[in-house]
Amino acid sequence: MRITYSDRGDILYLRLDDRVQDLMNSRLSEDIVLDIGADEKIAGIEIMNASKNIRLDQLLPVFYDSSKGN
Repeated sequence: MRITYSDRGDILYLRLDDRVQDLMNSRLSEDIVLDIGADEKIAGIEIMNASKNIRLDQLLPVFYDSSKGN
């Protein structure tokens, strides 16, 4: 996963699948767009006006839990 933020455009992008593939956009709201890739899986999430929609100061560090619930 790759997270990028443009303070110039106030856009946060979470790339969930780095494979090269054709993407379709699906707008969830005025500020949130999903990039849909192969097998209709979410490949990316774009959040416009990010500083107004999420707390950027709490974005990092990102914690990853690979454990699976039993």
